[in-house]
Amino acid sequence: MAELRTIKIDGTEIAVDPNLTLIQACEQAGIEIPRFCYHERLSIAGNCRMCLVEVVGGPPKPAASCAMQVKDLRPGPEGAPSEIRTNSPMVKKAREGVMEFLLINHPLDCPICDQGGECDLQDQAMAYGVDFSRYREPKRASEELNLGPLVATHMTRCISCTRCVRFTSEVAGISQMGQTGRGEDSEITSYLNETLASNLQGNIIDLCPVGALVSKPYSFKARPWELSKTETIDVMDALGSAIRVDTKGREVMRILPRNHDGVNEEWISDKTRFVWDGLRRQRLDQPYLREGGRLRAATWPEALAAAAHAMSGKKVAGLIGDLASVEAAFSLKTLIEGLGGSVECRTDGVKLPEGNRSAYLGNAAIADIDTASRIILIGTNPRDEAPVLNARIRRAWTQGAQVSLIGPAVDLTFDYDHLGTDRAALTKLLGGIEATDERGLIIVGQGALCEADGAAVLGHAMALAEAGNCGLLVLHGAAGRVGAMDVGAVTRGGLPAAIEGAQVIFNLGADEVDIAAGPIVIYQGSHGDRGAHRADIILPAACYTEEMGLFVNTEGRPQLALRANFAPGEAKENWAILRALSGELNRTLPWDSIAQLRRKLIEAVPHLGRLDQIAETEWQPLPKGDLGRASFVNPVKDFYLTNPIARCSPLMGELSRMAAARQAPALAAE
Repeated sequence: MAELRTIKIDGTEIAVDPNLTLIQACEQAGIEIPRFCYHERLSIAGNCRMCLVEVVGGPPKPAASCAMQVKDLRPGPEGAPSEIRTNSPMVKKAREGVMEFLLINHPLDCPICDQGGECDLQDQAMAYGVDFSRYREPKRASEELNLGPLVATHMTRCISCTRCVRFTSEVAGISQMGQTGRGEDSEITSYLNETLASNLQGNIIDLCPVGALVSKPYSFKARPWELSKTETIDVMDALGSAIRVDTKGREVMRILPRNHDGVNEEWISDKTRFVWDGLRRQRLDQPYLREGGRLRAATWPEALAAAAHAMSGKKVAGLIGDLASVEAAFSLKTLIEGLGGSVECRTDGVKLPEGNRSAYLGNAAIADIDTASRIILIGTNPRDEAPVLNARIRRAWTQGAQVSLIGPAVDLTFDYDHLGTDRAALTKLLGGIEATDERGLIIVGQGALCEADGAAVLGHAMALAEAGNCGLLVLHGAAGRVGAMDVGAVTRGGLPAAIEGAQVIFNLGADEVDIAAGPIVIYQGSHGDRGAHRADIILPAACYTEEMGLFVNTEGRPQLALRANFAPGEAKENWAILRALSGELNRTLPWDSIAQLRRKLIEAVPHLGRLDQIAETEWQPLPKGDLGRASFVNPVKDFYLTNPIARCSPLMGELSRMAAARQAPALAAE
């Protein structure tokens, strides 16, 4: 870090890094500088001129604080600290003039604008503008863009801050958006009127400081002040992105990102943001019993009695789905093992070793991507498995990190060295890797671990990490997987061993597995998906926005999801259903509330009580073992339809069809 330099801001001296821009220095001093084009995670454009400040002793005109660094300031007389003024008459007049210019062509349609109530232009016009305009010319109008089913455009409101252009090109890694023309004729447009081909495009809605880009599914649904806001955690992938769920009454209206520098920064994927329309469709809102091959509605006492009767005296197996919270997994494990049965959370057949936390997690954090000099991807396509993580890898690549891939060649939005697609490429890499002083990172996807030799692949990856001075990060695809592994909801031998000889299978939201005919299936879940179709008894449960629960993300960070709304009909919280069922079985679980359950959980697994902290894990390398000859595969076949909530979303279905159409081979005109 450079030696600090003392400057004076509005009469107060402060020591700052000379590489900071003036707007960053003012923020450190606790002084708010208005801005439209500047964003701390994007490159500097310097084109809105709203952040003007006065530099004492500099040119006799205001300076753009986002584009000038502290080290560019002249010292004062006799070596006195450089001085900046943010509230002088010059600055006040300049900001009023800039705001007057910005509003020349703006339609001023706040009453019908979805951005109303949370609009930067509204707020800054009130704080820094004036109550009149000297311009009487007709306002310019612009044609709307068709960016797809997610982002609605009202380009007449656009103030050309170019945040959307910079985000799509720098973070999302696509080049469809740009600015054309000069002066009054300049406009933001898309290349050949293409729709956006990115699963991060929804973030430009948050970035837009006016109402030019708004959420198309949310349009005209609600106003910000009508919504109840709940800070919680996303479960669409295992990243554990920090989100805010906004509800109106019992319905989720929208999902927005929260800032978490260690996980998702301030971005979320489109599936996370727009999957809310699947939360209320095809919901299981009352218990069902299968009689004569058909399901009939039942009461809770009937359903619990039937489930207890089916489980009594039988060999029972429990399957834990991808979206199950730690409390639900722990409750089911305690109940089933108390009956002499077994439970399994690795329903996709991945060879994650039970009991070895360093093997199923690794020893690296998501933030280590930022400082890695080289990144090796094994059997993963992070663009589909964790889009926000992929954007972080892209940023490391733009800063000079060397990226290599072993697995199918795919478009990751950045260049990489493709080392091969099979196990031989991994063996060759292990034989030739050399340790360097700079730290690297190896990311192993679930596609690398799904074959019979998955444990051997993981052993080779751990040996590679040791030989090359690299950290290891296992990229999971299921939000509930790491937490279930932590509480020991596994059976030696995996899924086949867990269900072998089982007469009853208790399916806790495992919708990605096919259960053969024979055993009685009790399904506890939120949506009428594959698991409910196979079930003999259905117990309706809450989904992730409707109950409190712990989730452990792919780096081993426990996070708390909070309830934003209530489950529909007679659906109950997952832990409460299992507690009631245990009473019917005369094997009552030793808790009566979520607080008591969590105390028992933390007693059994202490690190789960340290929220938002990554626990130290002892490094226990696996034996390398014999590798097979299979090629690596990517586990995500369709990014938009990976779980039952997404499959019930009409919007996710439309996005899936559009993605398939883009990948289809083009037909030449005849």
